[in-house]
Amino acid sequence: MGATSMTPKEGARMSRDAALDLAPIGNGRTAALVNTSGRIVWWCFPRFDSDPVFCRLLSGEEEKGFCDVVVHGCKHVQTQYLRNTAIVQTTLEDSTGNVVCITDFAPRFVRFERVFHPAQIFRRIEPLNGVPRITIRVRPTFNYGGPCTGRAVGSNHIRYTGGIEALRLTTDAPLSYISSESAFALTQPVTLILGSDEPFESAIDTRSREFLERTRDYWLTWARGLAVRLEWQSELIRAAISLKLCNFDETGAIIAAHTTSIPEAPGSNRTWDYRFCWLRDAYFVIKALNRLGATQTMESYINYITSIAIDADKPLKPVYGIVHDDPLTEHIATDLAGFKGIGPVRIGNQASEQLQHDAYGSIILGASQMFIDERLPRMGDEGLFRRLEPLGKQAARFVSEPDAGLWEYRGRKRVHTHSATMCWAACDRLARIAGLLGIVDRATYWRQHADRLREMILSRVWSERRKAIVGSFDDEDLDASVLLLPELGLISASDPRFIHTVELIGKELNRGGFIMRYTAADDFGEPETAFLVCQFWYIDALTKIGRKDEARELFNHVLTHRNAFGILSEDISPATGALWGNLPQTYSMAGIINTGMNLSRRWDEAWNDP
Repeated sequence: MGATSMTPKEGARMSRDAALDLAPIGNGRTAALVNTSGRIVWWCFPRFDSDPVFCRLLSGEEEKGFCDVVVHGCKHVQTQYLRNTAIVQTTLEDSTGNVVCITDFAPRFVRFERVFHPAQIFRRIEPLNGVPRITIRVRPTFNYGGPCTGRAVGSNHIRYTGGIEALRLTTDAPLSYISSESAFALTQPVTLILGSDEPFESAIDTRSREFLERTRDYWLTWARGLAVRLEWQSELIRAAISLKLCNFDETGAIIAAHTTSIPEAPGSNRTWDYRFCWLRDAYFVIKALNRLGATQTMESYINYITSIAIDADKPLKPVYGIVHDDPLTEHIATDLAGFKGIGPVRIGNQASEQLQHDAYGSIILGASQMFIDERLPRMGDEGLFRRLEPLGKQAARFVSEPDAGLWEYRGRKRVHTHSATMCWAACDRLARIAGLLGIVDRATYWRQHADRLREMILSRVWSERRKAIVGSFDDEDLDASVLLLPELGLISASDPRFIHTVELIGKELNRGGFIMRYTAADDFGEPETAFLVCQFWYIDALTKIGRKDEARELFNHVLTHRNAFGILSEDISPATGALWGNLPQTYSMAGIINTGMNLSRRWDEAWNDP
């Protein structure tokens, strides 16, 4: 996967099903989404969590908030990533054979002994054959879908205003044609540079070619260093690059997705802002990055969550901004109709105000890597351990207290199995860390807590009637999150209780070949779509209980549902196979990596029969 080709008629016919065929580009400071026609439909500027100056993805039927190149008489379009990069290339051919190539990227490379990654997007537009007739359209919005209130044309730039940040387009294309959206003959390459309101003091064509080449070299070098296994290499590399694009370099935060409010299902009202960092993602993301050998990204993410951990004076929240002190107050963007006209479009996330007790374990599990990974320049020590202990005490306190759970129920609280298990994991890892550091009394203290909690949890989450581990204490409802219990260490995968649970989940939570996170009605009714990461958890569980052939088959099946660029969103419709939810979804992309690494054959088996 990674390329898509269609005629304009085919594109129109597929538009409903292919609406999430979007390719992320970015550089660790800013990121945008490009569709299969080469249109930029989403760009939060200047940061991941900023106002989307390009918001066409969520503007319903309104033609606003985008940047595109219209090739007159276009009959064929092909869009693809340049191999092993975050660079997207679109070729458009008209009815007489004239061809245009658009190359989209955000510069990223080492310059002056540091990473150069400005809040800029480059669009390089080149005639490959003949003299195509094109129209360049740049229609930014401000304040989440509001109008551009000012436009000033300079000698080589256009300045757009209307929000907190002004947007500057610097170009060597004819400004009058862009300003009036007039068609013109493309006889030589031109470049659009979109970014901050600062002069671009270089030759545009020369610098754009240089930046493109150096950005390409950066991504090829980064991908070359990934420790992928033998099988599914291109799929894992694309997933790794997608994770990297969700990493905000300055703070180390890794956001859940680049978008807000793509609904989990049509008409469900399940629209959430995912441009923030959920603590529960830490364990899965660090595991994925560690297995790939992407240690610098992993280290910066660990530093981010450690900054939260040592701020013991404040209650722990389940989700934080890319700057962890930023408020995440939730409100509605009234000027955006929503994805396919489905609203509401939310800014901020109310989950930041919830009680989700798994956060304590998430922090400690994430930070525990620092105590065992010799590749890190600075490893965890007794000082960090002492900083983590107050979180462990909170975990031991809250283990049997009701919370909103990892699925963030808004209208109910229960003692969720996953939350309780993560509280146990906090105590268990503190015992192990203390043992590594030789702090015998604290190792004994935390081991006693962990052993007591394990016995209590397993006695409360086992349903004798259902012969299964259930989703919350003394309940009967199944929940896919219990598939993680062996991985977290609470129970062995060979335990008959777990094996029977996997078998029951495979029957009762299965909808059209996909595992639902749960099927009981919640605050918004019965869920309609499957949460994709649950599919990976189920595949991993099958592998653990010895059903590897079935696991491989299911893994190959879920890979066929990635979008045209190899990306997964949060959810999938079991009925139609259509993707729903925000993207690129960190949980889903980490799932591709972790599950693929679990199932793949080794390099020394390359020439053996499968």
